[in-house]
Amino acid sequence: MKRAERLHALTEMLRRNGSRGCSAERLAREFGVSVRTVKRDLAALENSGAPVWSRPGPGGGYGLAVGASLPPVSLSPAQAVALMAAVSAAPDAPYSDLAAAGIQKILDVLDPRTRARADELAGRVWVNAMPPSSRTIRSALEEAMAEQQVIRILYTSGDGTTTARDVEPVLFASTNGQWYLVGWCRLRNAMRWFTVSRIERASVTQTACGGHTIHEVGEPPANARPVHGRAE
Repeated sequence: MKRAERLHALTEMLRRNGSRGCSAERLAREFGVSVRTVKRDLAALENSGAPVWSRPGPGGGYGLAVGASLPPVSLSPAQAVALMAAVSAAPDAPYSDLAAAGIQKILDVLDPRTRARADELAGRVWVNAMPPSSRTIRSALEEAMAEQQVIRILYTSGDGTTTARDVEPVLFASTNGQWYLVGWCRLRNAMRWFTVSRIERASVTQTACGGHTIHEVGEPPANARPVHGRAE
């Protein structure tokens, strides 16, 4: 398990245990690391702003402050299946793996009756999605977008020409069944749309983006919208 994943899982475990908290020894056993590593992870969480508390002595341990816990998740079986169907039908969408993991967390905390009805309904929804592009490439694109770092790609255009490009990622866009990376191409000194399936290689550099914004991309189509989930 990568450290970032462990920190997230550690936060969720503390959240689930509520005011009872957990000892460092128990956390170390749970994640298969040393007590020293767990304490270092807890310090990192606290430094990042997480409301971690500690209680010394026998029966002590670590936990999250009251108010840091999420309220119970309440979804109907149809809502749960809608989430599963959306992710299953778009395996090449940005952050789709993280979305699938997030949905699984939601399913894990549903009450047993709702979960059983959702599982039954999910069996009545089939998808035959196109295979996603390389996981390695998509991970690099996702990281570059989230961290706003320049990404170096090897790209083959529609006419078969292959070039190396340094790109400042601005947005992901989906249209007509294709996903695109839209960004400032340092080779062409202009905003460009790159078909994700034509990216042969991708690696995140240590160079920060120069601040290009979505407004430089131009006006989106009338039926295009961001995926922030808010109702219009």
